[in-house]
Amino acid sequence: MSKSPRILPHQALYQAKGAVIGLQDLLLQRYAARTLEYVTHKRSVAGISGQHMSKIRGRGIDFEEFRPYQAGDDIRTIDWRVTARIGKPFTKVFREERERPVIIAVDQSNSMFFGSQTAFKSVIAAQAAAIFCWLAIDNGDRVGGLVYADDNYSLVRPKRSRRSALHLLNQIQLANADLAAKATSGAARPERDAGGLANALGRIRRITKPGSTLYIISDFSSINEAGFQYLYQISLHNNVVCCFVHDSLEENLPVPGYYNITDGREKGTLNTFSKKARDNYQHLYQQRLDQLQAELNRLKIPLLTLRTDQPVVERIHQWTSQTL
Repeated sequence: MSKSPRILPHQALYQAKGAVIGLQDLLLQRYAARTLEYVTHKRSVAGISGQHMSKIRGRGIDFEEFRPYQAGDDIRTIDWRVTARIGKPFTKVFREERERPVIIAVDQSNSMFFGSQTAFKSVIAAQAAAIFCWLAIDNGDRVGGLVYADDNYSLVRPKRSRRSALHLLNQIQLANADLAAKATSGAARPERDAGGLANALGRIRRITKPGSTLYIISDFSSINEAGFQYLYQISLHNNVVCCFVHDSLEENLPVPGYYNITDGREKGTLNTFSKKARDNYQHLYQQRLDQLQAELNRLKIPLLTLRTDQPVVERIHQWTSQTL
């Protein structure tokens, strides 16, 4: 009797740490993705299927059979020779190849440069993006993406090649390093792009064709009504998965005390002795998460939560096990 798949102990070896992630760490995630191999064999994550033949029949690349014409069939598939010979309308049936381009949007804006345990949110987002990237490549899918910050972005069009994957991972690493350099240089941080995530989603629409799978990895701090509208439009013809990256310190204030804080421009002192303040802080976080979850539920978009102190590959495994 075979045992059910379980989380492998060595998955923790692939966990990224610290405030910056290197290209070598992103390449290492290919081995982390292979620990999820049994999940992709049963059913690919979020509908990714690679070069597998679909059970869905329609107009595709390979002819399968003739069958009698049925109401609602596309008249362009009618085979007039067979129809003339038999005296009844017959249509061609094709089997489609389900190759789905995978688009990975990775947030490397200022709000992501934060973390109280294990790794910064920007690092966790980069690691998750690398895992999804390698899963797509190993499944034979085309992969591309958008790496965006407050004042710039890098667009990688989907291609089915390791070179495309390496190009995307390199852009992620460069954006991550640039974010850290700007945040630690002492220079004033750039103002957040007025478009925020909505601006990024608008750009993603340019490279997202119907049938694609889109991963959005962010803390969603800049999501607005326009962003949700873009999400709705994209989700009509594509699989969309939102990955919410957060830190435990965003959920609850630290132990009672006085803490010096800064947003990169101004400094202040945080007093966490007040129970009312602690409760309000927790309530505001939960309210924000509930609002995001409610909007995504309305759009029928799944939400994967990634916390900075939890192994990313383990969280993806848990999520896919619940989803599949």
